[in-house]
Amino acid sequence: MNDLSLYLVSVLIWGSTWIAITFQYGRVAPEVSVVYRFALAALLLAAWCLLRGLKLRFTRREHGWLALQGALMFGINYVCVYLAEQRIPSGLMAVIFSLLAILNLLGARVFFGTPVARKALAGVALGIAGVGLVCLPGAGFGAGSLQAGLGLALGGTVAASLSNLVSQRNQRHGIPVMQGNAVSMAYGAAFVALYCALAGRPFTFDASLHYLGSLAFLAVFGSILAFGAYLTLVGRIGAGRAGYAMVAIPVVALALSTAMEGLRWHWGLALGVGLCLAGNLLVLPGTRPRLARA
Repeated sequence: MNDLSLYLVSVLIWGSTWIAITFQYGRVAPEVSVVYRFALAALLLAAWCLLRGLKLRFTRREHGWLALQGALMFGINYVCVYLAEQRIPSGLMAVIFSLLAILNLLGARVFFGTPVARKALAGVALGIAGVGLVCLPGAGFGAGSLQAGLGLALGGTVAASLSNLVSQRNQRHGIPVMQGNAVSMAYGAAFVALYCALAGRPFTFDASLHYLGSLAFLAVFGSILAFGAYLTLVGRIGAGRAGYAMVAIPVVALALSTAMEGLRWHWGLALGVGLCLAGNLLVLPGTRPRLARA
């Protein structure tokens, strides 16, 4: 696949996973659906690694870091996302989650001493202002539902950002991305399963076509193929240019949310989305997202 194809695969799949999550609601508790998704993804990815001859052996210390990565990214993050989307539209959730680029920038500065350019600081201000406008009252949601959904969305984004920093640390210490993802997904599923058992969430299952279809899409496409396409793109054109996918993903999610969930647009939402996307463009390193053919 050429670079443009990899970019489109990442954007279109991840942009549609937000709406696909809503098909998981019903007979199965959201937290249990997270367990099913990442247990299946971990099993399939581990099988792929074994078929390719990629070793899945890690030291005890490496397992500790992979467990932390899994608990943050595939545990806390996705539990918050699934619960948040019960209260706010999936497109709004995607816009809030785009703050990830900003939080990654600030986290890299705090934990790794990475310099922050002036235009990136302007991007941080625009992004925060944009999310604030998106979440203004009058967006068509109940006050309690909006506040709870917003809190969960922000909590999930912070957890995802922390997991990215852990992943960066793991890669710097020689842990391969694909094998590390397989193991950390398994840890994430195990942590959420333990939480479900302690919280009394029943491990029911929904054999309906819409649940099985969305589960397969989220596990195979959203959790394996999109990561594979994006990480391949990072290896070819660098993380800075590949990161522009994170700007386009909310656009796809908002379009699907408008068409399928009846998302109501108002001036605050439109202006907020524009500011948030502009802020992310300023935060991302590099120049323009030039995609060369392979």
